[in-house]
Amino acid sequence: MFEVTIEESFAAGHALRNYKGKCENVHGHNYRCQVTLEGAELDHIGLLVDFVELKKVVHAVLDRMDHQWLNDFPPFDKLNPSAENMAKFIFDEVRSGLSEKRGVRVSAVKLWETDTASATYRG
Repeated sequence: MFEVTIEESFAAGHALRNYKGKCENVHGHNYRCQVTLEGAELDHIGLLVDFVELKKVVHAVLDRMDHQWLNDFPPFDKLNPSAENMAKFIFDEVRSGLSEKRGVRVSAVKLWETDTASATYRG
């Protein structure tokens, strides 16, 4: 099995609903997002996926979130904007944004809120 991983970053603000503690208050993060694809077969030139193509898809998702108040950004206007929920949202959006490439799938999205705290969603 082959894996391809990229990391990108964005900044956004949020406040956790129904949380008791500092994170219930308005605050922001410089998020770091790692997206990993996997597949068993390489294409005719030896690539699982073109990094340029993957970065375009990931940027299309993260650029919409960059410098946003996430509590007003769907689906987080209703869903709590936790790192866990955000990782799943990014996973689903990247998966739907990838062109139909047989045998390649998103395997994980890891989202860091800080240098020492992250959440991962695996499909």
